[in-house]
Amino acid sequence: MQEVKSLLITAIHAALEAGSEIMKIYHSDYETRFKDDQSPLTSADLAAHEIISGRLNQTGLPVLSEEGRNIPYETRKNWELWWLVDPLDGTKEFIKRNGEFTVNIALMAGNSPVAGVIYLPVKSLLYFAAPEIGSFRLMQEGALPHSVTLAQLISESEKLPLPGSESGIKILASRSHGNAETDDFIDQLRKEHPNLDLLNAGSSYKFCLLAEGSATHYPRFGPTMEWDIAAGVAILQHAGGQIFTWPERDTPIFNKPELLNPWFVALGKNC
Repeated sequence: MQEVKSLLITAIHAALEAGSEIMKIYHSDYETRFKDDQSPLTSADLAAHEIISGRLNQTGLPVLSEEGRNIPYETRKNWELWWLVDPLDGTKEFIKRNGEFTVNIALMAGNSPVAGVIYLPVKSLLYFAAPEIGSFRLMQEGALPHSVTLAQLISESEKLPLPGSESGIKILASRSHGNAETDDFIDQLRKEHPNLDLLNAGSSYKFCLLAEGSATHYPRFGPTMEWDIAAGVAILQHAGGQIFTWPERDTPIFNKPELLNPWFVALGKNC
């Protein structure tokens, strides 16, 4: 557990440093190009990848990042403790300048996330989680002192879920990835809960809202990759929430030969 705590601090520093660089680019004339799958890639994605990889490589653990994804399954299938990273989750939100993009870093043990860090640079919101300590939210703009301890961070943070979280059904929908299957799921819930609310949010911020208690359901019936959700899953689970594949209702498995996630539903603690 002590090793996980030390690694979590490293991930927090990496996320904050990447967030600072992302914000410099966000307020500049940056370059955008498109990958083979036609998803956008900005200079901010690449800069964040370099910063995070540099930090995490110092731990001696393997790193699988969206911007360095071409690691064969035969190489990574026996990894025990490793990093799964999305340097800039929500590139479309970044380009739209709506602020709902994140830096995602997950510490993985085999096929599961054990600790996670998500940083929203525009909102200066840092979320972090690990076994035995739980999940937390901290307002943090810019880098932290290198001497900071996890105990100090926890003392300044809010534990999740937040006290006094509102009751009622609040369903999170993606700003950029709605579809008919999601609409059908919402319609079914509406039959049982006519007064449910719909919330829109981008990127892995949706997992943070579930962990806070600000939302109750997040159905995702479309393509996502493992690095999109791993940090959020750790933060949600350590806050008492859960995630399962849909419609099988199985526990998601990470580090698969194919890194595409199945459809899933994520739920807050009180569901």
